[in-house]
Amino acid sequence: MKMPCNSVGLTTTEAAFIEQARNNGELYIAQPYQLYSEDNHAAWKSLFGRMRPQWERFANEHFMKGIESLCLDPNRIPKLDDVNQFLNPLTGFKAKAVSGYVPAYLFFDCLSNREFPTTITIRRHDKLDYLPEPDIFHDIAGHVPMHTDKAFADTLVRFGELAKLAVEIGSEIKDEDEKLHRLNSIIKSLARFFWFTIEFGLMKGKDGMKVYGSGLLSSFGEIQYSIESPLVQRYPLQLEWVINQYFEIDHYQPLLFWVESFDHLFSLVTELEQWMKDGKLNNVSPGEPLVNEEDLRSFLAVEGA
Repeated sequence: MKMPCNSVGLTTTEAAFIEQARNNGELYIAQPYQLYSEDNHAAWKSLFGRMRPQWERFANEHFMKGIESLCLDPNRIPKLDDVNQFLNPLTGFKAKAVSGYVPAYLFFDCLSNREFPTTITIRRHDKLDYLPEPDIFHDIAGHVPMHTDKAFADTLVRFGELAKLAVEIGSEIKDEDEKLHRLNSIIKSLARFFWFTIEFGLMKGKDGMKVYGSGLLSSFGEIQYSIESPLVQRYPLQLEWVINQYFEIDHYQPLLFWVESFDHLFSLVTELEQWMKDGKLNNVSPGEPLVNEEDLRSFLAVEGA
Protein backbone atom coordinates (compact mmCIF):
# COMPACT_ATOMS: atom_id res chain seq x y z
CA MET A 1 0.00 0.00 0.00
CA LYS A 2 1.26 3.48 -0.83
CA MET A 3 1.71 5.47 2.37
CA PRO A 4 -0.49 8.61 2.53
CA CYS A 5 1.82 11.62 2.68
CA ASN A 6 -0.54 13.63 4.89
CA SER A 7 -0.58 11.08 7.70
CA VAL A 8 0.24 12.60 11.10
CA GLY A 9 0.01 9.40 13.08
CA LEU A 10 -2.15 6.40 13.75
CA THR A 11 -4.74 7.94 16.03
CA THR A 12 -8.06 6.12 16.37
CA THR A 13 -10.68 7.45 13.88
CA GLU A 14 -8.14 9.96 12.50
CA ALA A 15 -5.60 7.80 10.64
CA ALA A 16 -5.44 8.34 6.90
CA PHE A 17 -3.61 5.04 6.46
CA ILE A 18 -6.53 3.11 7.98
CA GLU A 19 -9.10 5.03 5.97
CA GLN A 20 -7.24 4.22 2.76
CA ALA A 21 -6.95 0.53 3.68
CA ARG A 22 -10.68 0.32 4.32
CA ASN A 23 -11.45 2.10 1.06
CA ASN A 24 -9.28 -0.47 -0.70
CA GLY A 25 -11.12 -3.33 0.99
CA GLU A 26 -7.98 -4.40 2.87
CA LEU A 27 -8.86 -6.05 6.19
CA TYR A 28 -5.56 -7.75 7.01
CA ILE A 29 -2.69 -5.29 6.80
CA ALA A 30 0.91 -4.70 7.83
CA GLN A 31 1.67 -2.46 10.79
CA PRO A 32 3.20 0.74 9.34
CA TYR A 33 5.27 1.40 12.46
CA GLN A 34 6.96 4.49 11.03
CA LEU A 35 3.60 6.29 10.95
CA TYR A 36 3.21 6.41 14.73
CA SER A 37 3.62 9.95 16.00
CA GLU A 38 5.30 10.96 19.25
CA ASP A 39 1.82 11.78 20.53
CA ASN A 40 0.80 8.18 19.77
CA HIS A 41 3.76 6.85 21.77
CA ALA A 42 2.98 9.29 24.59
CA ALA A 43 -0.56 7.90 24.75
CA TRP A 44 0.80 4.35 25.09
CA LYS A 45 3.25 5.45 27.80
CA SER A 46 0.51 7.17 29.80
CA LEU A 47 -1.91 4.25 29.44
CA PHE A 48 0.70 1.65 30.40
CA GLY A 49 2.05 3.69 33.29
CA ARG A 50 -1.28 4.25 34.97
CA MET A 51 -2.51 0.68 34.40
CA ARG A 52 0.52 -1.06 35.90
CA PRO A 53 -0.49 -0.44 39.56
CA GLN A 54 -4.05 -1.47 38.74
CA TRP A 55 -2.87 -4.74 37.19
CA GLU A 56 -0.73 -5.49 40.23
CA ARG A 57 -3.78 -5.09 42.48
CA PHE A 58 -6.59 -6.57 40.44
CA ALA A 59 -5.30 -8.70 37.53
CA ASN A 60 -5.04 -12.48 37.71
CA GLU A 61 -1.61 -14.08 37.98
CA HIS A 62 -1.70 -15.50 34.44
CA PHE A 63 -2.05 -12.00 33.01
CA MET A 64 0.85 -10.68 35.06
CA LYS A 65 3.05 -13.54 33.86
CA GLY A 66 1.97 -12.72 30.32
CA ILE A 67 2.92 -9.06 30.65
CA GLU A 68 6.41 -10.09 31.71
CA SER A 69 6.70 -12.81 29.02
CA LEU A 70 5.92 -10.34 26.22
CA CYS A 71 8.58 -7.86 27.37
CA LEU A 72 6.36 -4.93 26.39
CA ASP A 73 8.09 -1.56 26.32
CA PRO A 74 6.16 0.71 28.72
CA ASN A 75 7.28 3.79 26.79
CA ARG A 76 6.72 2.92 23.12
CA ILE A 77 3.97 1.25 21.12
CA PRO A 78 5.12 -2.31 20.42
CA LYS A 79 5.89 -3.71 17.02
CA LEU A 80 3.63 -6.70 16.41
CA ASP A 81 6.55 -8.67 14.98
CA ASP A 82 8.38 -8.23 18.29
CA VAL A 83 5.29 -9.23 20.27
CA ASN A 84 4.90 -12.36 18.17
CA GLN A 85 8.53 -13.38 18.67
CA PHE A 86 7.78 -13.75 22.38
CA LEU A 87 4.17 -14.95 22.06
CA ASN A 88 4.28 -17.56 19.32
CA PRO A 89 6.76 -19.98 20.96
CA LEU A 90 4.59 -20.09 24.10
CA THR A 91 1.17 -21.00 22.66
CA GLY A 92 1.35 -20.73 18.86
CA PHE A 93 -0.72 -17.54 18.89
CA LYS A 94 0.19 -14.40 17.01
CA ALA A 95 -1.21 -10.89 16.78
CA LYS A 96 -2.54 -10.17 13.28
CA ALA A 97 -2.91 -6.53 12.23
CA VAL A 98 -6.31 -5.46 10.88
CA SER A 99 -7.71 -2.22 9.51
CA GLY A 100 -10.86 -2.27 11.61
CA TYR A 101 -13.93 -4.32 12.42
CA VAL A 102 -13.62 -8.02 11.64
CA PRO A 103 -16.91 -9.77 10.72
CA ALA A 104 -17.89 -12.40 13.26
CA TYR A 105 -17.10 -15.58 11.30
CA LEU A 106 -13.69 -14.28 10.22
CA PHE A 107 -12.92 -13.32 13.82
CA PHE A 108 -13.82 -16.81 15.07
CA ASP A 109 -11.83 -18.37 12.25
CA CYS A 110 -8.77 -16.35 13.24
CA LEU A 111 -9.05 -17.59 16.82
CA SER A 112 -9.34 -21.19 15.67
CA ASN A 113 -6.09 -20.68 13.73
CA ARG A 114 -4.36 -19.08 16.75
CA GLU A 115 -4.44 -15.61 15.25
CA PHE A 116 -5.76 -12.59 17.12
CA PRO A 117 -7.08 -9.70 14.98
CA THR A 118 -5.27 -6.67 16.36
CA THR A 119 -6.08 -3.00 15.92
CA ILE A 120 -3.00 -0.88 15.20
CA THR A 121 -4.35 2.60 15.97
CA ILE A 122 -4.29 4.17 19.44
CA ARG A 123 -6.64 6.59 21.21
CA ARG A 124 -5.79 10.28 21.49
CA HIS A 125 -3.35 11.24 24.23
CA ASP A 126 -5.72 13.94 25.48
CA LYS A 127 -8.65 11.49 25.63
CA LEU A 128 -7.25 8.42 27.34
CA ASP A 129 -10.58 7.37 28.83
CA TYR A 130 -12.54 7.81 25.60
CA LEU A 131 -12.46 4.72 23.41
CA PRO A 132 -14.77 4.90 20.37
CA GLU A 133 -13.50 1.50 19.21
CA PRO A 134 -10.79 -0.99 20.24
CA ASP A 135 -7.22 0.25 19.93
CA ILE A 136 -3.77 -1.28 20.14
CA PHE A 137 -3.57 -0.74 23.90
CA HIS A 138 -6.80 -2.67 24.45
CA ASP A 139 -5.70 -5.46 22.12
CA ILE A 140 -2.00 -5.80 22.97
CA ALA A 141 -1.94 -4.80 26.65
CA GLY A 142 -5.44 -6.09 27.42
CA HIS A 143 -5.91 -9.26 25.34
CA VAL A 144 -2.56 -10.59 24.21
CA PRO A 145 -0.90 -11.21 27.62
CA MET A 146 -3.66 -13.76 28.25
CA HIS A 147 -2.69 -15.54 25.03
CA THR A 148 0.64 -16.53 26.59
CA ASP A 149 -1.21 -18.94 28.90
CA LYS A 150 -1.67 -22.37 27.32
CA ALA A 151 -4.99 -23.19 29.00
CA PHE A 152 -6.47 -19.84 28.03
CA ALA A 153 -5.11 -20.05 24.48
CA ASP A 154 -6.58 -23.53 24.02
CA THR A 155 -9.92 -22.22 25.26
CA LEU A 156 -9.87 -19.43 22.67
CA VAL A 157 -9.14 -21.93 19.89
CA ARG A 158 -11.97 -24.20 21.03
CA PHE A 159 -14.31 -21.22 21.17
CA GLY A 160 -13.30 -20.09 17.69
CA GLU A 161 -14.10 -23.54 16.29
CA LEU A 162 -17.75 -23.14 17.29
CA ALA A 163 -18.29 -20.89 14.28
CA LYS A 164 -17.76 -23.83 11.93
CA LEU A 165 -20.34 -25.82 13.85
CA ALA A 166 -22.80 -22.93 13.52
CA VAL A 167 -22.31 -22.97 9.73
CA GLU A 168 -22.86 -26.74 9.63
CA ILE A 169 -26.10 -26.37 11.58
CA GLY A 170 -27.26 -23.56 9.30
CA SER A 171 -26.51 -25.55 6.15
CA GLU A 172 -28.92 -28.28 7.25
CA ILE A 173 -31.89 -25.88 7.46
CA LYS A 174 -33.78 -25.47 4.19
CA ASP A 175 -36.23 -22.77 5.24
CA GLU A 176 -34.38 -19.48 4.79
CA ASP A 177 -36.30 -17.56 7.45
CA GLU A 178 -35.69 -20.28 10.02
CA LYS A 179 -32.01 -20.44 9.04
CA LEU A 180 -31.60 -16.70 9.56
CA HIS A 181 -33.43 -16.86 12.88
CA ARG A 182 -31.26 -19.66 14.25
CA LEU A 183 -27.98 -18.18 13.03
CA ASN A 184 -28.94 -14.83 14.52
CA SER A 185 -29.66 -16.47 17.86
CA ILE A 186 -26.47 -18.56 17.82
CA ILE A 187 -24.26 -15.57 16.94
CA LYS A 188 -25.92 -13.55 19.70
CA SER A 189 -25.23 -16.38 22.16
CA LEU A 190 -21.57 -16.56 21.17
CA ALA A 191 -21.19 -12.78 21.41
CA ARG A 192 -22.69 -12.76 24.90
CA PHE A 193 -20.44 -15.60 26.05
CA PHE A 194 -17.37 -13.81 24.68
CA TRP A 195 -18.40 -10.56 26.36
CA PHE A 196 -18.95 -12.03 29.82
CA THR A 197 -15.79 -14.16 29.70
CA ILE A 198 -12.99 -13.02 27.39
CA GLU A 199 -13.86 -9.32 27.63
CA PHE A 200 -15.35 -8.91 31.13
CA GLY A 201 -14.60 -12.14 32.99
CA LEU A 202 -13.63 -12.49 36.63
CA MET A 203 -11.80 -15.40 38.26
CA LYS A 204 -12.29 -16.49 41.86
CA GLY A 205 -9.31 -18.30 43.31
CA LYS A 206 -7.02 -18.58 46.33
CA ASP A 207 -6.21 -14.85 46.14
CA GLY A 208 -9.86 -13.82 46.01
CA MET A 209 -11.60 -12.24 43.03
CA LYS A 210 -9.32 -11.19 40.16
CA VAL A 211 -9.80 -9.92 36.63
CA TYR A 212 -8.99 -11.83 33.43
CA GLY A 213 -11.35 -10.08 30.99
CA SER A 214 -9.52 -7.80 28.58
CA GLY A 215 -12.16 -5.07 28.58
CA LEU A 216 -11.49 -4.69 32.31
CA LEU A 217 -7.72 -5.15 32.03
CA SER A 218 -7.46 -2.17 29.66
CA SER A 219 -9.81 0.14 31.62
CA PHE A 220 -8.24 2.31 34.31
CA GLY A 221 -11.52 2.99 36.09
CA GLU A 222 -13.52 -0.16 35.55
CA ILE A 223 -10.90 -2.71 36.63
CA GLN A 224 -11.12 -1.50 40.24
CA TYR A 225 -14.88 -0.92 39.98
CA SER A 226 -15.41 -4.51 38.85
CA ILE A 227 -13.75 -5.92 41.97
CA GLU A 228 -14.63 -3.43 44.69
CA SER A 229 -17.87 -1.63 43.81
CA PRO A 230 -20.94 -2.69 45.82
CA LEU A 231 -23.02 -1.79 42.76
CA VAL A 232 -21.67 -4.72 40.74
CA GLN A 233 -23.44 -8.08 40.88
CA ARG A 234 -20.96 -10.97 40.65
CA TYR A 235 -22.16 -14.53 40.07
CA PRO A 236 -20.59 -17.87 39.18
CA LEU A 237 -20.92 -18.31 35.44
CA GLN A 238 -23.92 -20.33 34.33
CA LEU A 239 -24.55 -20.78 30.62
CA GLU A 240 -28.31 -20.32 30.82
CA TRP A 241 -27.77 -16.90 32.37
CA VAL A 242 -24.98 -15.72 30.11
CA ILE A 243 -26.47 -16.63 26.74
CA ASN A 244 -29.75 -14.91 27.65
CA GLN A 245 -28.23 -11.81 29.25
CA TYR A 246 -28.06 -8.66 27.17
CA PHE A 247 -25.31 -6.11 27.73
CA GLU A 248 -24.65 -2.46 26.88
CA ILE A 249 -21.19 -1.19 26.01
CA ASP A 250 -21.38 2.50 26.91
CA HIS A 251 -21.11 2.30 30.71
CA TYR A 252 -19.51 0.29 33.49
CA GLN A 253 -20.93 -3.21 33.66
CA PRO A 254 -23.39 -3.82 36.53
CA LEU A 255 -23.35 -7.62 36.14
CA LEU A 256 -20.27 -9.83 35.90
CA PHE A 257 -19.62 -13.58 36.05
CA TRP A 258 -16.68 -15.49 37.47
CA VAL A 259 -15.00 -18.81 36.75
CA GLU A 260 -12.67 -20.85 38.95
CA SER A 261 -9.90 -21.44 36.41
CA PHE A 262 -9.19 -21.57 32.70
CA ASP A 263 -9.81 -25.31 32.79
CA HIS A 264 -13.26 -24.41 34.12
CA LEU A 265 -13.69 -21.92 31.28
CA PHE A 266 -12.63 -24.56 28.73
CA SER A 267 -15.27 -26.94 30.11
CA LEU A 268 -17.89 -24.23 29.70
CA VAL A 269 -16.94 -23.82 26.02
CA THR A 270 -17.32 -27.59 25.63
CA GLU A 271 -20.75 -27.34 27.24
CA LEU A 272 -21.64 -24.42 24.97
CA GLU A 273 -20.75 -26.57 21.97
CA GLN A 274 -23.09 -29.32 23.16
CA TRP A 275 -25.87 -26.81 23.76
CA MET A 276 -25.48 -25.61 20.18
CA LYS A 277 -25.78 -29.19 18.90
CA ASP A 278 -28.85 -29.73 21.09
CA GLY A 279 -30.58 -26.60 19.79
CA LYS A 280 -30.42 -24.73 23.10
CA LEU A 281 -28.97 -21.63 21.39
CA ASN A 282 -31.69 -21.40 18.76
CA ASN A 283 -34.05 -19.10 20.65
CA VAL A 284 -32.18 -17.03 23.20
CA SER A 285 -33.68 -13.87 24.64
CA PRO A 286 -33.79 -10.83 22.33
CA GLY A 287 -31.90 -7.61 22.93
CA GLU A 288 -28.29 -6.52 22.83
CA PRO A 289 -26.05 -7.21 21.15
CA LEU A 290 -27.86 -6.84 17.86
CA VAL A 291 -26.40 -9.03 15.12
CA ASN A 292 -25.48 -6.78 12.23
CA GLU A 293 -25.89 -7.77 8.61
CA GLU A 294 -22.12 -7.97 8.04
CA ASP A 295 -21.73 -10.57 10.79
CA LEU A 296 -24.64 -12.63 9.52
CA ARG A 297 -23.35 -12.50 5.93
CA SER A 298 -19.94 -13.71 7.10
CA PHE A 299 -21.52 -16.99 8.24
CA LEU A 300 -23.77 -17.34 5.19
CA ALA A 301 -20.84 -16.71 2.84
CA VAL A 302 -18.97 -19.71 4.25
CA GLU A 303 -22.00 -21.93 3.82
CA GLY A 304 -22.39 -20.81 0.21
CA ALA A 305 -18.69 -21.16 -0.66
